[in-house]
Amino acid sequence: MTKIDTLRRFLLPCLNPTPTSPTPPPTSAVKKRLSTSLRDDLDEKKHFANQETIEQERDAQEESDSSSSDPTTPIPTSTAISHAPPRCSRTMVIGTIFGSRRGGHVRFCIQHSRLNTRPSLLLELSIPTTTLIQEMQCGLVRIALEFNAAASAESELNRCPLHLIPLWTLCCNGRKLGFAVRRKATQQNRLMLKTMQNITVGAGVIPCGPGSGSEGIMYMRANYECVVGSVDSESFHLINPDGGPGQELSIFLLRTR
Repeated sequence: MTKIDTLRRFLLPCLNPTPTSPTPPPTSAVKKRLSTSLRDDLDEKKHFANQETIEQERDAQEESDSSSSDPTTPIPTSTAISHAPPRCSRTMVIGTIFGSRRGGHVRFCIQHSRLNTRPSLLLELSIPTTTLIQEMQCGLVRIALEFNAAASAESELNRCPLHLIPLWTLCCNGRKLGFAVRRKATQQNRLMLKTMQNITVGAGVIPCGPGSGSEGIMYMRANYECVVGSVDSESFHLINPDGGPGQELSIFLLRTR
């Protein structure tokens, strides 16, 4: 072998090295690396989830503490209802004040329907018609009817409805003017109410028959708001037809014990 062949044999591998592919890592090492990365991701998710849960619990605790310490926190509805006083009952009724033009006492009649000639309440007030007209000219009339149950010898009057009390003490605009007596509607009263069936609001004079010796019956008919405060209190308030300021007339029934 010549020297040239010997040099070519040793120098060619150095000048043109044979490419070698990298040795792939073992399969077990790859699986181990993947499992380690997945475990790290799961641990991080659990960590963040635990942090969010802790923060939510802390916020809820702070809100409950602030609401319990705040004096302006509203009371729950159930508690407020249980301690609230009973509400008043309000209904609309038809009230009629009438009396003879020539003397006589004033009568106050309450109807729940204008077609029913049997009034639910009929009181005769010991106030002359002329006196009531004079009081109404001032624009403000307050009639208070009071019954003292403690001074009554009849115990059933302490429990009966207010409309069944037979006798009341009467005060008009702060002055004691006598009494009020519960009456039963007579045939004449029922005929008068039947005559006024078509009248809801109004005032006038109903003429009497010839030979009666009366100049007629004056009346004032209007809607009243009936307010029942309790079993011992009830009131009737005149509602002006136009809804504006006008005649103010109220009648109060009060039973004291």
